[in-house]
Amino acid sequence: MKPVNKSILLCLGLLLTALPACKKDLIKLNDNPNGSNPATINPNLVLSTVLTQAGIEIVTLGYQDMAGVMQHTQKDGWTTTHNEYDWAGTNSWTAYYDILRNNQLVYDRAVTLNNELQQGVSLVMKSMMFGLITDLWGDAPYTQALKGQLGGTDNTLPVYDPQQVIYAGILADLDKANTLLSKSKSEYTNPIDAVDVYYSGDPTKWRKMANSLALRYYMRLSEKLPDVAKVGIEKIVGDPAKYPIITDASEDAAMSFPGNSNADSWPANATYDSDSSGYRRLKMCNTLVTYLQARHDPRLGVWANKVQCFLRIDNNQPPGTGNVYKPVDTVVNGENRKVRYISPDVLAAKGLTLNDINQDIDYVGLPPAIPGPAVYNLSPDASQASRNPHVSWLNDIYKQAKGPLLKARLISAAEVHFILAEAAGIKGWAAGDAETHYNAAIKASLTTWGLAGYYAAYISQPAVKYNHTQQQIVEQKWAASWTAATEAWADFKRTGYPQLHAGPYAKGPVVPVRLYYMLEERNLNKANLADALKRLEVTNYSSFGANGAQNSPWSKPWIIQGTGKPW
Repeated sequence: MKPVNKSILLCLGLLLTALPACKKDLIKLNDNPNGSNPATINPNLVLSTVLTQAGIEIVTLGYQDMAGVMQHTQKDGWTTTHNEYDWAGTNSWTAYYDILRNNQLVYDRAVTLNNELQQGVSLVMKSMMFGLITDLWGDAPYTQALKGQLGGTDNTLPVYDPQQVIYAGILADLDKANTLLSKSKSEYTNPIDAVDVYYSGDPTKWRKMANSLALRYYMRLSEKLPDVAKVGIEKIVGDPAKYPIITDASEDAAMSFPGNSNADSWPANATYDSDSSGYRRLKMCNTLVTYLQARHDPRLGVWANKVQCFLRIDNNQPPGTGNVYKPVDTVVNGENRKVRYISPDVLAAKGLTLNDINQDIDYVGLPPAIPGPAVYNLSPDASQASRNPHVSWLNDIYKQAKGPLLKARLISAAEVHFILAEAAGIKGWAAGDAETHYNAAIKASLTTWGLAGYYAAYISQPAVKYNHTQQQIVEQKWAASWTAATEAWADFKRTGYPQLHAGPYAKGPVVPVRLYYMLEERNLNKANLADALKRLEVTNYSSFGANGAQNSPWSKPWIIQGTGKPW
């Protein structure tokens, strides 16, 4: 055997001696100094994500498919989910629960650090997001939700709380938030100015948002639990010092968009869409257009473009006129416009009558859920997301990634005043003067869209002047919910207004009242989901659902069971 080289032994000895130190250093290297440790993170770093993502999700929902359900808009390309409620038997709430998990981290860290401002804000956001979930689906994981990191079946497969439990929890959290947010800004040691994209760290405005949301959810309960709703609304209105609310458009909970990339821009803008089809496929819906036109509503011109070329059926034109799209220059009310003259024989050859087309000079909406919306009103372009010159596209502002009117609006002064108008004028509760609130709601909405100067003329019209009916209040609220149609859907389910009619290609003969429970829950959380499904009320329309009658968009959740609404 060869003798061992002493230099090798020396090196081995040094290596063995160094191992414990190397292990210690490696542990230090694996601790990422730039990582987010939930146990030590500054809650403000997460709060910014909660607020921005919530704003994006809510406006995307209210501007996109919910706008289709509530017939603010229709699409003439990729129409199924928007126009027809063809939701493929599943709707995901993952993005909303992701926001809630981050929000829970904010709250937990704020409690540890005794940051009352962050606690109050996170309770407001928790209430809004859980309110959105239960409004959309019905029963949902609530008391056992957001605990998956703890492990165990109860936490990873949470029960579905009944809707009434969720609403009660929301109202309790908002009441707690009102207390936490009751101090002056200087009394909070950890400001949120730099990350608060709604209110720049103003606790007074957050407090108003908390109490305004409470009004929203008390009104939700007004048909099922009228005594609870009455006491809650009268408590808030009766003590404005203790329960301040949003009363002016400047106090709206709203978020602007930086517009630096598609991720932080107005949804379906054309700036970051190479073919602009996201913007182009959205057209005004005839339901909203005719409502606004009947009231000479100035908001229509802010939300929509006039048709690029209006139609005119002319008996004096030679046969074959207008069979090929050849617009003619004309002047209407001193404005240069284009018109397409059509001889009656061309219309007849296409199997159409005067009732099948819309000759309005200015604004033409797509009827809801019609076959072939791309070719409606003699469009010369039959492609998906057509460039139809004979219907109203959305205003050019919606092509942009950002702008002064492009905001995610989570709750507004208009909504609050409409709630109080209904509470006082229809329910008979002590909520102030109904007409005063109704007028203030309309003024707030016009102000939001830069139209405050039109208020006096608008409100004086017989069709607009307060007439003491729930239909008028809720329909005006529906119009004012432009780009925030999710709230209008909740009101429709509760009241039946506006009286919407599903189009001929809709998946059901009436407008649906909920979303499908998602496929992942049906696969992984079967037992708890089964209990929730049993609590849904199967209706005469439930069979139109794509996932069986129980988990159907036409099966009623608790909040509207027994009310006879909306149909």
